[in-house]
Formats: sequence, structure tokens, C-alpha cells
Amino acid sequence: MDKITGKKLAVIGSTGSIGTQTLEVAQLLGIEISSLTANRNVNLMEQQARRFKPGLVAMADEKAARDLALRIADTNIKVASGQSGVVEAAQIEADIVISALVGMSGLVPTMAAIRQGNRRIALANKETLVCAGGLFTKAIEEHGCELIPVDSEHSAIFQCLAAGRREELSRIILTASGGPFREMPKEELASVTKERALQHPNWDMGAKVTIDSATMMNKGLEVIEAMHLFNVTPDMIHVLVHPQSIVHSAVEFVDNSVIAQMGVPDMRLPIELAITWPQRKASLTGRLDLAGAGALTFFEPDFEKFSCLKLALEVAERRDGASVVMNAANEIAVRLFLEDKIGFLDIYKTVSKAVDKFGGTVLSTIDDVLECDMETRHKVFEWEGY
Repeated sequence: MDKITGKKLAVIGSTGSIGTQTLEVAQLLGIEISSLTANRNVNLMEQQARRFKPGLVAMADEKAARDLALRIADTNIKVASGQSGVVEAAQIEADIVISALVGMSGLVPTMAAIRQGNRRIALANKETLVCAGGLFTKAIEEHGCELIPVDSEHSAIFQCLAAGRREELSRIILTASGGPFREMPKEELASVTKERALQHPNWDMGAKVTIDSATMMNKGLEVIEAMHLFNVTPDMIHVLVHPQSIVHSAVEFVDNSVIAQMGVPDMRLPIELAITWPQRKASLTGRLDLAGAGALTFFEPDFEKFSCLKLALEVAERRDGASVVMNAANEIAVRLFLEDKIGFLDIYKTVSKAVDKFGGTVLSTIDDVLECDMETRHKVFEWEGY
């Protein structure tokens, strides 16, 4: 296949699910890697560094950085540490920056990448838009950057919008798999274990995102993300459960035409598209067999069973710091659930309580966002006794 020459790629969060798949795509495309970052997965980072030979690698965990530096001392690769090291990796000379960190840890490095100007930001970190969407999109415009979404749903919407003009858009149809509990009676959710919640039927994702899919908080966050990505109001976004995950999302235009993007559930396709757009290249993704796929079904989400989705849609209507509070409380609640310290339904209870108590503050700067995020996390830990 045709290789991409003369382009450099920085991968912020290279050892996670999106990061590792990004490197698979990069190898297929023959694209040069400028920098890689991770938190503390030294073993995998060493393998990636030796394989792709970036100029810089950064480990957020300083002990891990020291370990990595010793391991790759026989190379010319620079090792940086801490948040400043991750920011340095995001600011490195690159044509495309993949923002693949999970959670709020992606906000500062992604903004640092934008401020370098004149580059493409391939965004897989939804929290950046959920918590600082207005500030983020303003920075993209001010610094002459291009924003391409990597989430499968938002990539689908991005592609579908190419079929018409922005002023012709009527609504966005955001599809959701429904997660592993879409058919489970609500009364049984209280006894759900983390092992069961981590068994997503369609997608291979990291633990945090998989739990968010199980609660459908993930889809609520994606509604807020779509608002900022495509400059639409919440009422223009309609969530539909689509268990087969074949239609990744769709758009409806004013003439009632609906354009959908379909494909097998494989994150490597939106990752590759974010790198190659407006061109398309042969990919690692399997071919969609429509005859073999069987029936494609769609239905309205159960808002009473999936209270996190309902809460997120309510937050989407607000113009204050509620989205920051919701995201921070959710990250902590999911962490506590994964550590077997709270139950599955306690995730919603914790997040809802936080939004009620702290969601009314107006946030005007990145520092405001970070302070609100940190305060919320401290309060949630206090409530839960940790």
C-alpha cells in the first residue's frame, strides 16, 4: 500500500488501547513517530521505543521514567518525566498529535499541543471537550489547528457531514451499543460485578471506558463532546441504542435524508482516518459483510435503567461547571467500583450527588477547570471515606 512520507506523529498515551492501535496503524502507513508518552507501563514503552525509535518518550510516573532511562540507555532516545515531560512530548515537532490519554490527564498536554499551532489534533480524549469544550475549540481556531475526532461515533458523524453543508444539518443520530447490560432488568444491576461489567459485547476498550459504556455515561459524555465538535445544541443530538455496533452514527439533513457510516467495530479505522483524511488508505480493518451481519436494530435508550445517561443529558443543557464536576466524580466513582469499594449503582448515586452540590460554578479558564476538577475529586473521596 501507499505509505505516508514526510509526516510526523506524536502519540500522547501510547500504551493504552487507542495508543497501541495507533501504533499498529502508524506501522502500516509507514509514518514517523516523533514522541510517545505513558503513565507507568515501562515494559510496553520500552518495546514501543525500540520499535518506533521516537526522538522523545515521556513517563508521567517519575520512577517509571528513571527505570525506562536505564533500560534504553543504549539508544539516542530522550526520556522525560512527570506532567512537564508529557507536555514536552505533546509540544514536539509533529504534523499530527494523537491525544489518547484517558480522563482529565489529557487536558493540559492536549492544550499544549494546540498552542504549538498549525498541526492536526486527532482527539480520542473526550474529557478535554466535556470539561473545557469552549476553551478547547477557541484555542483550535486561534492557533490554526485542525481537529479530527477519533471516537468511532464522532468520526462517523464527521464523515457523514461531508455529504452536505453545515447549515443543512437537521440532527445528529448518535448510536450506542447499550453495553453489556442493555437487556438486564434494572433490579439486577445492584449485584453486578466488575468482572461482568468489563465484558463489553462489541468493543475492545480500556477498563474505565468499558465501565462508562456499561453505565452509558460514555454516551452522555459523547453528547457533550459532539456539541462542541460540531457546534450543535443538545436538542439536535438523538441517542439510539444499536446493539450490533455496525452503524457508528448518522446525520439527518433538512430534506430528511439520513447519511450513516458503517463498518466492523474496530477502532483502527477512525484512528487511520484521523491520520490520512481527506485521503483514505487500505486499512487493517476487516471488510463489513452486510449479508452476514444479520438484522440491524435500533431502539430508544432506557433512561430509568441507565440513570448516568439521563444525568449527562441534563448536564449537557447547562452552561456552568456541571460537566467538569460530573466527569471528575465519575472518574473517581468508576475507580472505586473497579477496586470493589462501591457497587455498580453507587456510581450514579455518587456522580449525581456531586453535580447537585458543586455543579453551579461558571468556569472561564483552564485553571478554573483544573481547580474544579481537583476539588470535586477530594470531596468524593471524603464522602466515600477514602
